[in-house]
Amino acid sequence: MPITAPGSLSSAAPLLDIDVLHSFVTIVECGSFSRAAPRLFRTPSALSMQIKRLEETLDETLLVREARRVIPTPEGELLLGYGRRMLRLNEEAVSRFLTPVLEGTVRVGTPDDVGTRILPHALAQLARSHPAVQVEVVTGRSTSLLRRQGRAALDLVLITVGRQDKAPVPGEIVHSEPLVWVGLRGGVAAQREPLPLAVARDGCRWREMAMTALDRIGMDYRVVYMSEHCAGQEAALLADLAVAPFPASLVQAPLHILDEDAGLPPLGDYRIALVRRSGAGPASEVMADYIAEAFRELRH
Repeated sequence: MPITAPGSLSSAAPLLDIDVLHSFVTIVECGSFSRAAPRLFRTPSALSMQIKRLEETLDETLLVREARRVIPTPEGELLLGYGRRMLRLNEEAVSRFLTPVLEGTVRVGTPDDVGTRILPHALAQLARSHPAVQVEVVTGRSTSLLRRQGRAALDLVLITVGRQDKAPVPGEIVHSEPLVWVGLRGGVAAQREPLPLAVARDGCRWREMAMTALDRIGMDYRVVYMSEHCAGQEAALLADLAVAPFPASLVQAPLHILDEDAGLPPLGDYRIALVRRSGAGPASEVMADYIAEAFRELRH
């Protein structure tokens, strides 16, 4: 009788099909079989059969079909995490043998608050798939980063733009989310007159959007705290010295989004664009794709 090491799988354990996992992850991300079908070059009925076989293999219900969407069960959410990791590992293994070796240096410019959220994941992906590529990261404001890219000093630049901006956006929009007013829960900063603000210096998109909105309704305000990084602005909020414009995804307790009763004007959405320098080379394009993928995963 064969002996199986403690904690190891027996030879009879079923093997998960990477192709089926790809279908499962895509269905969840699209929210329906019909929207996933064109991306996977399969019919909805063929995808349904794949999921049925996957559920039989794992002896679990993975998806719940509602009127207009499909949502994962708790077991499906668990498999979703495993599936994404397995697909990334499969891509890494295949690219290690089939992807041409890339070398060189990719120079990336990003606002500090954007880079700390997105770049770690993208850099890890690039290091696994193309270890010979080096990356240099420069932080700064969108305007100065674009100027450096214009001098061919940067290959890729992430910039923040407002939805109301009339000028054409250079590059592709890779992320969009609401900009909201934030203060200390239970604090009184939002009730003070003039309204105390914690913002970055001139040139910050969040600052511009906040001041434009306040000017539009004629509300008095003054800047009482300035920091180029949102962590510094957050310190002023925690001390109840000011309120600040923040992306909704950055708000964590004890800070909270100020509701309409505070009388503050809506700020709308802010967006992040990825600008690629023409002729920067294949390594730059690979890095750009990983950055765009990191933003897609942030939305999910």
